[in-house]
Amino acid sequence: MNQNVNPEITAGQNTSYWTSTAPILATKPLKENLETEVVIVGGGLAGLSTAYCLCQAGKQVVVVEDGNLGSGETGRTTAHLVTALDHRYYDLEKTFGEEKTKLVAESHRMAIDFVEKTIQKEKIECGFERLPGYLFQNPSDKGNSLEKELVAATKAGLNVKIIENTPGIKGNALCFYEQAQFHPLLYIEGLSRAIQEKGGKIFTGTHAAKIDHEGITSLDGFTVKADHVVVATNSPVNNLLTMFVKQYAFRTYVIGALIPKDSLPKALWWDTGDFGKEAQYAPYHYFRTQPFDAQHDLLIAGGEDHPTAVTEADHVNEENRYKLLEDWTKQYFPIEEIIYRWSGQVLEPMDGISFIGRNPLDYSNVYIITGDSGIGMTHCTFGSMLITDLILGKENKWEKLYDPNRFTWSKVGSALELIKEDFVNLAKKWFYTKNVELDSIQNGQAGIVKLDGSKCGAYRDGQGNLFLVSAECTHLKCMVLWNNDEKTWDCPCHGSRFSYEGKVMNGPANTDLPCYSGGE
Repeated sequence: MNQNVNPEITAGQNTSYWTSTAPILATKPLKENLETEVVIVGGGLAGLSTAYCLCQAGKQVVVVEDGNLGSGETGRTTAHLVTALDHRYYDLEKTFGEEKTKLVAESHRMAIDFVEKTIQKEKIECGFERLPGYLFQNPSDKGNSLEKELVAATKAGLNVKIIENTPGIKGNALCFYEQAQFHPLLYIEGLSRAIQEKGGKIFTGTHAAKIDHEGITSLDGFTVKADHVVVATNSPVNNLLTMFVKQYAFRTYVIGALIPKDSLPKALWWDTGDFGKEAQYAPYHYFRTQPFDAQHDLLIAGGEDHPTAVTEADHVNEENRYKLLEDWTKQYFPIEEIIYRWSGQVLEPMDGISFIGRNPLDYSNVYIITGDSGIGMTHCTFGSMLITDLILGKENKWEKLYDPNRFTWSKVGSALELIKEDFVNLAKKWFYTKNVELDSIQNGQAGIVKLDGSKCGAYRDGQGNLFLVSAECTHLKCMVLWNNDEKTWDCPCHGSRFSYEGKVMNGPANTDLPCYSGGE
């Protein structure tokens, strides 16, 4: 595994299976001023899918990405393409009603179809496979959730059935047919090739330091003027506050373990969530297989979610989450050596579905795609379809459903709870986090220190080199905390993340932490 934080390649110390098995997806950085019809900020699945759709429609498109393509959350997913969602359909039906819930299901189904057709059209080799998915009941889930989900998902138009003796595990499960999986970085490699063949321009190593309705200005001072601006950065870096009372950032963890070749069927599995940990956002576990070599497949297992930089609830730090995940996985699947460990970040919207459309309190030609709710591969895909229709002036029946300006009154309590958590986290961390002496920080350790009246994040690497950064998140001044797993500074308020050198790796922050020293 990679032992260095390199934000150009991936958003943390740990390298995912996808990153280690895909070519480096880099182009040249922006070195001139340009004018175009659409500029897209973000070179992950959302940004490149949108660019591909717009190029298909004959639009002039420029994509800018501050790292390599897929260096954000696209490269840290587990790459499930599903209509089975994190939020149960019976809960969505209570919030949105039957007709809108049908649209939710339809959007995810059409996203999988879009990926499949695009792969066929562009001849992309990325291991795409259709397969069933199995939702099984977590022991902490004491209700009849599978039966309720069967009824609601069927009404939503999905092909589902409760089966006994679920393949791969014991017991009953709700089978969602016609799900899929793929290699996300090989897929976006194919998309990037098709975009450029159709006249689109892609610039990596290009940080959009300024974003407004006229276009973007890079950190190096080059501009891209555009008629339309799309921000597809997972967490929107052009939105200071509005979206962050509507969604909350969570860390999620993944292991890749060797299993004997063909010992498990090709399928996806998910449990219904651990209600013993958090009833409102019950963290769930999820599994899939991936071909690996002649003797082994890779079982990719994920879960053990928690709010970003907040681990007090169960007193398990980030780096210890993998052991919990390993123990859980062994209850169901016989695994051998664990050869991959990585984590990712998901944004949990207040009402369970994405925010896709015009950026709130902004000009009408500025758009965002955010709020993946752990189902980012399909959200990114149908998000690109929706944004394309908005730019082309076409009617889209999903527009109001996913409108970022929406505020669901039935979820006001959830939104207020998130705001309260923000202020509690800020107060607890800023005023009560214990400062440490700089000399006490050993190699491989980090802590908050106070120097000349200012709080700083201090980290010594394995060679004793000291890195000092401001402890104030550049988004809204919350205090960042050390993530010893990924060797990053993470913000507990809204999920911004920074390398130990202070480089911004996740929004909503769009500016680096001031760095006072490095490598000395």
